[in-house]
Amino acid sequence: MPTADSDHLQTRRAHPGRARRLLRTIVSPYYRYRHAKLFHSLRVGLAMLVSILATTGVDVPHGIWASVTLLVVIGGLQHHGNIRKKAADRAAGTLLGASIGLLLIVQRDLIGSLPLTYVLMSVVAAICAWFAIGKAGYVALLTAITMCIVAGHGENPMDVGLWRTLNVLVGIAIALAFSFALPLHATYSWRYLLADNLRACARLYARLVRGSPPSADDTLKTFLALNARLVQLRSLIPSVAKEIDVPQDRLEEMQRLHRAVLSALELMSTGTIAHLDAAGRAAFARECGIEVDAVRTALLGMARALRFAGATRFHVPGASTLATQPDPALLASLPVDLHGPYWLGLRLAEQVDSLRALLLETEANWNIEQGTRVTA
Repeated sequence: MPTADSDHLQTRRAHPGRARRLLRTIVSPYYRYRHAKLFHSLRVGLAMLVSILATTGVDVPHGIWASVTLLVVIGGLQHHGNIRKKAADRAAGTLLGASIGLLLIVQRDLIGSLPLTYVLMSVVAAICAWFAIGKAGYVALLTAITMCIVAGHGENPMDVGLWRTLNVLVGIAIALAFSFALPLHATYSWRYLLADNLRACARLYARLVRGSPPSADDTLKTFLALNARLVQLRSLIPSVAKEIDVPQDRLEEMQRLHRAVLSALELMSTGTIAHLDAAGRAAFARECGIEVDAVRTALLGMARALRFAGATRFHVPGASTLATQPDPALLASLPVDLHGPYWLGLRLAEQVDSLRALLLETEANWNIEQGTRVTA
């Protein structure tokens, strides 16, 4: 018969188990991906509190500029790769802009001409605007902004310029430190978004050639969701390339193949096969059944690998099993109006196989946080 002491002991033993499960959930990349806005807002809020305590809390003059810098660096950025790049650009632009601002203060003290200071600041702003339209645009823009922060309109004394420079650097340091706190890696977002699209492609492909094709409204909704994720994936590529050390052109090629798969499915959803009756689709599926199963299996295999790689036994399927060359005998047995869907199916299989090969090449780089378990 259980006693009060034994119940208390069991309760104490249960708490560490729940705590461990909670910890695994919090550190899970998938959980952070699902609740990215919450983690991002908490990170920025805590970083803001630290910047206030580190400057205004100890009565550092002009401490507000540390908080402003913090918001500029991480306020609108979720992913670790972007934050690191933004912080590096911010540091370069800040140092250059602060140096120019201090030099403007020095020349004003030596010459004593505010009109000359205004002209020099305008010239610097024009030069920064020239370079702001290009690869170094963020650095150039921040150079001009920091120059104004440090020098004002030429009226700031030297001590004010130095304090503002210090606060901007403090803001960068705090932002970079908080970017390492439960970071939202772009790589995981890229993996999960691509997995969602590949799984949806497998489901749509099966419906087009085996089941009942979706209605026009359902097709529109499906492709709107697929294209929205495709756009999100494109914006993540620069950060993913930095995080996993994979050439950006390799990721761009995956994006191109992914877009080609969506285009092929869109053509199939509006072509001959979508307008066949049940008997016609059954005949097409019967003639090309092996290919249909292979493409669907490959899409689902890639989706599972992207979703669970590094946490379970799932990996990108290896050797190619997809037929990408036409079978003359099979082609001759098909009705003429099904030749188009057949050729389109071959191209789709070719694109799926090429995408699988590229994913297989980079699979070893996907799991950034070694030992991290991905929760379902």
